[in-house]
Amino acid sequence: MKMKMMVTVILLYVSQHALGVEVFEGVESVLLPCQVTDSVSNDSTVVWSREDLRDPIVHAHQQSGDDLEDQNQVYRSRTWMRTDSLQTGDLSLTLRKPTIRDSSTYTCTVRKFGLDQSRTEVQLTVREPPLVWLKVLAAVLVLLLVLSAVGFIVYKMWKDRQVQQVEDGAESVQLPCKIKDRSGVRAVRLSGDVRVEWTDRDNRKVHVNQNGSDRPEEQDQVYRDRTEMKEDLLRTGDLSLTLKHLRVRDTGEYTCSVYKDRNFMREKTVTLKVKGQQVEVEEEEGAESVQLPFKTTADLSGDVRLVWWNSYGKVHVYQNGSDRPEEQDQVYRGRTEMKEDLLRTGDLSLTLKQPSVRDTGRYTCSVYKDGNFLRGKTVILWVKVIFRSRRNFLQTVSLLFSDNWFSVHCDYGSFLGTNRVEGS
Repeated sequence: MKMKMMVTVILLYVSQHALGVEVFEGVESVLLPCQVTDSVSNDSTVVWSREDLRDPIVHAHQQSGDDLEDQNQVYRSRTWMRTDSLQTGDLSLTLRKPTIRDSSTYTCTVRKFGLDQSRTEVQLTVREPPLVWLKVLAAVLVLLLVLSAVGFIVYKMWKDRQVQQVEDGAESVQLPCKIKDRSGVRAVRLSGDVRVEWTDRDNRKVHVNQNGSDRPEEQDQVYRDRTEMKEDLLRTGDLSLTLKHLRVRDTGEYTCSVYKDRNFMREKTVTLKVKGQQVEVEEEEGAESVQLPFKTTADLSGDVRLVWWNSYGKVHVYQNGSDRPEEQDQVYRGRTEMKEDLLRTGDLSLTLKQPSVRDTGRYTCSVYKDGNFLRGKTVILWVKVIFRSRRNFLQTVSLLFSDNWFSVHCDYGSFLGTNRVEGS
């Protein structure tokens, strides 16, 4: 009798993968991934373990639920798996509040009838969180970068918006505008159809130059014969403008716009501040006369017109070597005088006779040549009232009335001292 023996060999497929997960200590949780391609049978058990521990079981799960009887005490209430993990094949483990001592190799094993069906290893590394000073340093560096960027922008705006200051009546001032390369050092030579327009705050054309030639017919009447640009401006890239015969009303922003082949190229804005000149003169009421000083360039020639004026109107008018009393305000008729050779000497001072308190105020002299404003000057006149009190103390009262304020200055010729009152 022959007996045949049949041997059944069962082949087990065991897969092993190495994954790495890094987190900082203090995070809420970390996920240790473990995926199998097919669902796990109802007879299988999933075991997460650490081989470096005496009690290696980190978490165990089967069809009926978690099996935490043999779980290491270190992981109590800190692990969690999906309830449908065996059906979906997602056997990942969530570890709450990971600490540095949790760093190790974790093994996800699927067992059936005591045999390993699959094995996946996950290397967990828990690092110390960045030091506080590093965070502060990073914040400071970011702040410095922001401040540097803002500072650079402000510097560029300041550089592109230069401020020029001159006094009223100055002969000329230069408004700078130079085209340079990206380095900001070398000048750029301009070629092609180049148009340069200087405009003021009211968008009036101050000066126009196209292809190296001035266009006075496009210039606003206010600036006629008062502007000048360099002859070789296209070669040198120096588009600066010279403005002549400055007056206070020239104060404002001036923009240099450059166009090439009818396309806008660049622009620069310059702020001009023209400060009025003021001289204070004091005189007593009852004096024979007072002089309002104004000395300027000698040898004035051409059609020159001088006008001294204040809030009342024209105080004195002089044109082409002769006074013009018919243009003078009635209040000052027969009370003013200017020197005969004033055009030769440049002494444009005005003599005001028999000054009274009501003469106190601002006096401005405007000089025009060939119909264009040339220069000017403002003088403040204080006229004092002198009288004696019942006690024979000499008292001096000075009054100055302006647009919206007044000042009273009292000097007592005794030990009582000096008092000053201001109001509005």
